[in-house]
Amino acid sequence: MKHADLAAKARRIKLLLTDCDGVLTDGGVYYGESGEVLKRFNIRDGMGVERLRAVGVETGIVTGERSPSVQKRADKLKISELHLGIKDKATLLSEILTRLSLTAEQVAFLGDDTNDVEILGLVGLAACPGDATVFARRAADYRCQAHGGHGAFRELAELIISCQTGGLPATHDEHSE
Repeated sequence: MKHADLAAKARRIKLLLTDCDGVLTDGGVYYGESGEVLKRFNIRDGMGVERLRAVGVETGIVTGERSPSVQKRADKLKISELHLGIKDKATLLSEILTRLSLTAEQVAFLGDDTNDVEILGLVGLAACPGDATVFARRAADYRCQAHGGHGAFRELAELIISCQTGGLPATHDEHSE
């Protein structure tokens, strides 16, 4: 995608939604005898949430899992758009657009796998981590250099912030597809 087109899409964003596993985490889960014990989140992604909020862009998590770890992370980051156990992300997107009086062009989605492809095709800015599946990469407008759980969310956040406050930084040239 051309930089001018990417920047134009990023300038319209009012809400950045993201999948969790494989995006906010590296996709690994530690299990104990009582079930899920730990997921690893990148602390810099949390700063991305705060920085987006400071420029008027809200964030949300949309995941097919029902993980207490994700709930705790969302609570810590004061993310009110938390949607756990969502199998039909496209229908949820429609509900969010109506409830928040947004258009699809004002929403970005960061996803990494086949269950994200439909919603990636519906939003104004579709992105994926650098290690996303080929299915998500094909659906994305922007492919992060960073991998899931290693700053992909922060990278996209900084791209959006930069475009909304003064242009596309040259450092993003090598990362887009």
